[in-house]
Amino acid sequence: MYQGDRFDFEIILTMIRENSKVLDLGCGDGELLKLLKEHKNVRGVGIENDEKMIYACVSKGVTVEHADIDEGLPDFPDKFFDYCILNFTLQETKKPKKVIHEALRVGNEVIVSFPNFAYYVVRFYIGILGKTPRTKALPYNWDETPNLHYFTIKDFIEFCRRENIEIVDYKGFTGKRLVYYKPNFFAEKAVFLLTKR
Repeated sequence: MYQGDRFDFEIILTMIRENSKVLDLGCGDGELLKLLKEHKNVRGVGIENDEKMIYACVSKGVTVEHADIDEGLPDFPDKFFDYCILNFTLQETKKPKKVIHEALRVGNEVIVSFPNFAYYVVRFYIGILGKTPRTKALPYNWDETPNLHYFTIKDFIEFCRRENIEIVDYKGFTGKRLVYYKPNFFAEKAVFLLTKR
């Protein structure tokens, strides 16, 4: 099993069944898809809008399409994939609700990971220092961040309830450690496994 620097990758690898069909939305440099192919024998394709990242995918042998996920996924039929992945992507989209519902349309299950804006260090930056937070999960200055939406684990759970999305599983984590006690406060990041039948 993968034992690298990215604990989110480790969690996602445990959630995905072998020999699955996977669509990685906002796949970045293709590293996650490459690992899924190596460790889980998935057939995967990525969608990415950044041309530099597309070249990085191609150099890794990852199949990638150039597209904007905010515009939907019209090229794919319903339930075509076993999994769709939004790994630290949703907070950067302009239309997160549309993106989630499109992912649930084309995938049987959807994996979503994001930085938790209610993490206690973030609360300290805002509440005590009165500044935009900078953490490992939120490393950018306010004027350079790609993040358009700042939401919390609690926000996301409420969103899923409101949208009739089933949460199959979720893990809160900080560093390389799972957080079981009050993850909305103590977890820096989260990974959710979702479905909508």
